[in-house]
Amino acid sequence: MSKRKEHSQEIAAAKAGISVRSARRIECDARLPSQKPRRYWRSRPDPFTDVWDTEVVPMLKSEPRLQAITILRKLQDDHPGQYPDSVRRTLERRISQWRAVSGPAKEIFFPQEHAPGIRALSDFTDMRALDVTIAGLRFDHRLYHFVFAFSRWEYAQVVEGGESFEALSSGLQNALWQAGGCAREHRTDSLSAAFKNLREREDFTTRYEALLEHYGMNGTRNNRGKGHENGSVESSHRYLKEAVDQALMLRGHRDFEDRAAYEEFLRDVVMRRNRRNAAAFRIEREQLMDLPPRRTTDFAEEEARVTRCSTFTVRGILYSAPSRLIGHRLKVRVYGYRLDCYLSGAMVFSTPRGSHAANSTRRSIDYRHFIDGLKRKPQAFKGLAFRNELFPREAYRRTWEQLDVRVSQRDACKTMVGLLELAAMDGIEAVLATRLEAMLSDGALPNLEALREEFAPRQADCPVIHVQMPPASCYDALLGQGAAA
Repeated sequence: MSKRKEHSQEIAAAKAGISVRSARRIECDARLPSQKPRRYWRSRPDPFTDVWDTEVVPMLKSEPRLQAITILRKLQDDHPGQYPDSVRRTLERRISQWRAVSGPAKEIFFPQEHAPGIRALSDFTDMRALDVTIAGLRFDHRLYHFVFAFSRWEYAQVVEGGESFEALSSGLQNALWQAGGCAREHRTDSLSAAFKNLREREDFTTRYEALLEHYGMNGTRNNRGKGHENGSVESSHRYLKEAVDQALMLRGHRDFEDRAAYEEFLRDVVMRRNRRNAAAFRIEREQLMDLPPRRTTDFAEEEARVTRCSTFTVRGILYSAPSRLIGHRLKVRVYGYRLDCYLSGAMVFSTPRGSHAANSTRRSIDYRHFIDGLKRKPQAFKGLAFRNELFPREAYRRTWEQLDVRVSQRDACKTMVGLLELAAMDGIEAVLATRLEAMLSDGALPNLEALREEFAPRQADCPVIHVQMPPASCYDALLGQGAAA
């Protein structure tokens, strides 16, 4: 009506976003829309009168989760040409009203009040959507996420493997010791690391029960498929990932020099979030139980023999080992993200833990363990069973593909082994990969001798120092001066 003062009815209706007919009706009626009585009668006949009680209601009673569009498609098939798509909204309103009056009861969500120091929650969350890379390589990982229900204080830890007990134990203990106390109850979802889910009676695993007993906590879990019962940590997943994503955007890129740099970045994000909850955490900290005198184990022990191929198998994953350990039986401590290998009580080497992911080769091979052997037998590289796992970066794999096609097998294997030997030098792997990428882009093959000349460490020329020894008689003069003094 305000626009009608200056414009015609057609222009005022267009500016108000209504039809000319509606504008004419409003202008002719002196009452405001809020002053008119609400209409409770139908303005047109109900198109579902004939089939509502005989067809629609029986379908809803037999399966209340049926959607209106599904029922409409069924009616269109049974009564061709009688129910156009334009009546869909009418059917949706009728079904909604039927469910409110005669439908099944719905699940009730009970809001909870959390007391300080009572409940802590643990869960894992997938971080692949953030596209984090380590030294240019995609870093597919999860986070172990710990939250206190009252104060919302949280802790996060990078997990490369699956949701194992080792990852749960390590993350939980790190969180408790960083917080400085234990909650009375620890809650998770249906983690196989904590619960025997295949049994009729879903009780704790032996190791998880021992972990809870060590810290004096009671273990609980949410009902299967009811993630909202762990809402304190489930909702925090989204907010934490959003905070990490925003920090990555602010950073300008998503690549990190190594895993330690990414963990430091993640720790800063979590600490900033915890500072907002500092007042509530001070209240909760006073109610937490004391920590035990020491941590408990966060690893499992396995035994494995190193084969003559310089490999060993732990939990279905093939790992490489230094060739000097061939024939020895190792004690392997399996942590959440690494394996520590011991021989006669001394740790001989450590390696990242492999993954059981569906797209994983279930091999964790370090090419450095095979360099010396391949230098003596370079032709073995061509048909090596785990050859593809030896390439530390994509550039090396693409280089091998070009060498295999364009030069003889002897020269291709010799050149590739030489490139891997160069890559094994400290700090050379990434630089050499960049150089190989540039060569491949230009259509050239690497010149091994030139690359060795460029990257191999040069022997420094030590200066020749001539030392003139004084005669022994000159020391007599010193003795004489001492006597005179």
